[in-house]
Amino acid sequence: MDMLVRLYDLEPMNWLAEPISESNVAIRRALPAEAILISSWVKRTFGAGWAGEASAALSRTPTTCYVALAGQELHGFACWDVSALGFFGPLGVNPALRRKGIGTALLGRCLESMLQQGYGYAIIGGVSDPDFYAKSVGAVPVAASTPGIYRGLLRTDELHGQ
Repeated sequence: MDMLVRLYDLEPMNWLAEPISESNVAIRRALPAEAILISSWVKRTFGAGWAGEASAALSRTPTTCYVALAGQELHGFACWDVSALGFFGPLGVNPALRRKGIGTALLGRCLESMLQQGYGYAIIGGVSDPDFYAKSVGAVPVAASTPGIYRGLLRTDELHGQ
């Protein structure tokens, strides 16, 4: 399902909350020079589909991708304006590092950038954890949005006749 966020109603938040600063994780906009490294990490961690979306976000100027880094170690990423204008996602955090505020910080930075670009709303496409988005930013379900823009999406098993 898709979810809707009213960007103009978001409460100002510190998207770099305590758990982030304690673990020395920085959230920043990705740079095009990092595109191959980030896309490769996304593919290994989350699959080819998300790697394709990350690559698209990283090809824009400025990029529409934020990353979570501790030194030279990538912990997560989030993108917007990839599958469609006004869409947030994908968002991925290293499974071993979840529930530390990294995903919330990435989400917040992206939505803040979308608001600054002039968007009033954001659609979060193909949500797998609606409670996370509802709790983090007050997202609400979009009725009859499944499968949405991902209808007919080409998948790896379809390429190999499996």
